[in-house]
Amino acid sequence: MDPVSRIAVAEDTTYGLVREVQAQKGEAWHALASGVRLVSRPDEPARLELTCAKILPPAARSHANPLASTSPVSGYPSHPPLVLGEPQTKLASAFDLIWVRKDPPFDAGYLWLTLLLEHARPHVRIVNDPRGLREANEKLYTCHFSHLMPETAVCAARSDIEAFVRDVGGQAVLKPIDGYAGGGIFLLREGDPNFGSIVDSQTRDGVLSVMLQRFLPEVVRGDKRILLVAGEPIGAIWRVPQGGDVRSNIHVGGRVALADLDDDDARICRDLGPRLEADGLVFVGLDVIGGKLTEVNVTSPTGLRQMADLTGHNLAARTLSLLGL
Repeated sequence: MDPVSRIAVAEDTTYGLVREVQAQKGEAWHALASGVRLVSRPDEPARLELTCAKILPPAARSHANPLASTSPVSGYPSHPPLVLGEPQTKLASAFDLIWVRKDPPFDAGYLWLTLLLEHARPHVRIVNDPRGLREANEKLYTCHFSHLMPETAVCAARSDIEAFVRDVGGQAVLKPIDGYAGGGIFLLREGDPNFGSIVDSQTRDGVLSVMLQRFLPEVVRGDKRILLVAGEPIGAIWRVPQGGDVRSNIHVGGRVALADLDDDDARICRDLGPRLEADGLVFVGLDVIGGKLTEVNVTSPTGLRQMADLTGHNLAARTLSLLGL
């Protein structure tokens, strides 16, 4: 998983899951992708090792080495909420579960991580499955469910982008294919003097493909984040844009409110279920606007803590239970 960063840890999904594991008297350990290594010799099976550190429960933190602490983040200026013990080398097979919580982009290092994790497959459960992570780019994977989506195009040429925006009524949202947390998202308007500059910069002058979707005016009400665990929706929140921003992501200041699951949401969850199960994608965040599926988030979907706070339910415990832990 990535080091804790960018948002207050108390609101972070990974943090909530770690605290629940500790509350159930289990152990949680932290490793970086750079700490995963494969050791192979002719006279023995290849083994996957992790350089990792135990995440210390609150009662043990006063005895921790302060050099092993995570860096302070917003809201915790002097007392980091997560403290790590001394680094150790452990076999991947020593764990009950390896949970991959690494933000995009899915770059070369991420690809190699998933390939290394294949060697742990016979010995330990991995969430989400590394094959599923390789298959499921969070923008392009969504296109397997085009009947649930708004009008969408993936292209690089400015002429194609101009034609798409014109065909969908003069407004479209541009998303970088490797983006996350609202980064690089633009609202394109036909006739905007910045149109060409935005397109050229985001496509690197027509070389890099981007995703385009018809602008959905319902986004003013909010973008609905639904969390699915083993195919079951455990909750939903609205992420509401603020200050005229077209983006509603929590990371960029979107306001959070409790959301109900309606008939469109149920249909989306039902239709995605078989494919997600086949690809080993058991912890997934769906983004829905106006009853239309816009993204399928599989790398580090968030919102669990916010849903728990708004409902008063222990959704981290529910998540672990659905995963058989």
